[in-house]
Amino acid sequence: MMASQKSQAEKRMNSFFSPSRPGPKPWPNRKKQTNKSAICLCSVSLLAVLFLSVFFITYSEIPKSIFSISSAFSGSVEFPQCRSETLSRTLIGQRFLLYAPHSGFSNQLSEFKNAVLMAMILNRTLVVPPVLDHHAVALGSCPKFRVLSPSEVRVSVWNHSVELLRSGRYVSMGDVVDISSLVSSSAVRVIDFRYFASLLCGVDLETLCSGELAEQSQAYESLRQCGYLLSGVRGNVDGCLYGVDDDCRTTVWTYRNGGSDGRLDSFQADEKLKKKKKITYVRRRRDVYKALGRGSEAESAAILAFGSLFTAPYKGSELYIDIKKSSSVPEVKSLIEKVEFLPFVREVMSAGKRFATGTIKAPFLCAQLRLLDGQFKNHQESTFTGLNQKLESLSLKNPGLVHVFVMTDLPESNWTGTYLGDLAMNSTKFKLHFLREEDEVIVRTEKELASAAHGQKFGSIPMSLDSIKKMQKHCSPRKVSNVQLYVEEAVCSCASLGFVGTAGSTIADSVEMMRKFNACSS
Repeated sequence: MMASQKSQAEKRMNSFFSPSRPGPKPWPNRKKQTNKSAICLCSVSLLAVLFLSVFFITYSEIPKSIFSISSAFSGSVEFPQCRSETLSRTLIGQRFLLYAPHSGFSNQLSEFKNAVLMAMILNRTLVVPPVLDHHAVALGSCPKFRVLSPSEVRVSVWNHSVELLRSGRYVSMGDVVDISSLVSSSAVRVIDFRYFASLLCGVDLETLCSGELAEQSQAYESLRQCGYLLSGVRGNVDGCLYGVDDDCRTTVWTYRNGGSDGRLDSFQADEKLKKKKKITYVRRRRDVYKALGRGSEAESAAILAFGSLFTAPYKGSELYIDIKKSSSVPEVKSLIEKVEFLPFVREVMSAGKRFATGTIKAPFLCAQLRLLDGQFKNHQESTFTGLNQKLESLSLKNPGLVHVFVMTDLPESNWTGTYLGDLAMNSTKFKLHFLREEDEVIVRTEKELASAAHGQKFGSIPMSLDSIKKMQKHCSPRKVSNVQLYVEEAVCSCASLGFVGTAGSTIADSVEMMRKFNACSS
């Protein structure tokens, strides 16, 4: 971690409790004061009332999960979870790898794949995280060297995970993505986050998943302490936690990549950015096994906690992880091939196929149009241009009606005046199909995913019969988010007339990967 990052993270957390708000204005002086003592007393009383009002209003606006973890930041804190007898009983001699996913589902899936690689290389059991709400946690921008520190991301992910549990919306990545091939082949060891948190924090699974965590209860206090521990804001705990504080601003992780360990990466902040942000550090390529594996300071820690594990190609390099070139290592090469494509679970794929064959009932083109979020809202015209060119080409080859399945973040009510609106009006040449959250296929799939609970079936640490029953009875979600997105991607994988995606969208990349591996026909 760069100098002062931990103090910045702590200040960020503490800022929830001491917001920088202007104080009440001084009581105006009066020219005639008959009783200065009485007026002074009255002033003090009013100031006290104003202060208390501001405090309680501010308190009510603070997310409770964040308040709970942050309130532990003052004074010294002991972690009962890290006592030797607790570790030996709870963690059963295993070593774990945690990370902090963020942003949308496609980004989170990409991070999960990287986490699988890291866990195998470092010989650790991967804690399978929940699927976070879209952009509930945002990292920032690696190319602009503007990101949250790893400890800040870890705190945010912990808070959101607890909130998902309390609201009955917790869905594991293993509930949505089929990881059976990874686990059955022993390519990686895994444990569900809920079971891990229950063991480490000493919170019964029934209590953890019930959504009835009272803020003054012992269970809530235990979760608060666990979150504080795993965030690593106050540093590492010998033999228990090692927080990886090297992020994309300073590090590109490699593995057995020749003699590149410690060398400067090809992508660095330019001079203008260095001056603007006062950047004095450089980005170096580091071998992850040498830094965090056998013989390293991190090796003895029961829990190795990363921040973000997102990476992407950028200006001839990678933003954070460059391990896929390690094809000379047979085990790594094999796992890279396995994680390149991880399909949705059968409930999602079956729903996509049903919609394609039962509702569209014809060859169709899929158009993935991301128009509102971030950078994409400024490129609507170019996005529509690509779709128009594809449709003109199809119209020449297919004189009849062209069916188009549309997945977009632009609400149907806002299509008027756009190219989508024009297509919808041109019913003699094009027939548009799309999904809504309330559609039967989405509602049915949501229920099937909640009932199947695939994520509860995988784990390298044996669960007691009592724990299994509690997971099955209490930990199934009451609400599954993002189902429309999952099914839309499955439908697009079945588009026989082709696919038009939004440039730079990770959703488009995901659909392209599904089509490459013939997910619809497999």
